[in-house]
Amino acid sequence: MKLKPGCEAEYKKRHDEIWAELKKLLQDSGISDYHIFLDEESLSLFAIQKLKENSTEAELPKHPIMKKWWKYMADLMEVNPDSSPVVIPLKEVFFMK
Repeated sequence: MKLKPGCEAEYKKRHDEIWAELKKLLQDSGISDYHIFLDEESLSLFAIQKLKENSTEAELPKHPIMKKWWKYMADLMEVNPDSSPVVIPLKEVFFMK
């Protein structure tokens, strides 16, 4: 994901004040230990989340609360026509357990 220039502080503020109903939806979908990192030079965002077995996170884009959050965040980020964040998949090049 990628922020628009000058939106770093507002992006952090909105996440610091994440809606209780969105947090519950994410948790109920099987998401925990959710981290978002910012590369301040490129304004790229990198998110990591743990998923429980049988998580339903793939259904989140259909949920009204998720769609409302995307619209709320759309002025800060590069987004698709439906206001979802533009996401570029990353290729894993190393993993150590």
